[in-house]
Amino acid sequence: MSIDKDTAARVAKLARIRVADDALPALAEEFNTILGFIEQLNEVDVEGIEPMTSVTPQLLKRRDDVVTDGNQQDKILANAPDSREGFFAVPKVVE
Repeated sequence: MSIDKDTAARVAKLARIRVADDALPALAEEFNTILGFIEQLNEVDVEGIEPMTSVTPQLLKRRDDVVTDGNQQDKILANAPDSREGFFAVPKVVE
């Protein structure tokens, strides 16, 4: 697959990147270099290789899903300038 100047201009427009007309040939060549590298990667035999997210095995730190410091509604609402029925009361902003 080869990218020409018109395709590079379209990609730049879709990406909302302003590219001067005289820079479009260089951008198209850069796209072609990237696509050439991708074609090289497609030639690699990866049959039987497990997908991975990192080159080193990592385990995420996990914690128990426990509710802590709950049941403090009165303490939290004590700092509110105005509260009603257990909720923060705020002025109406839509007329």
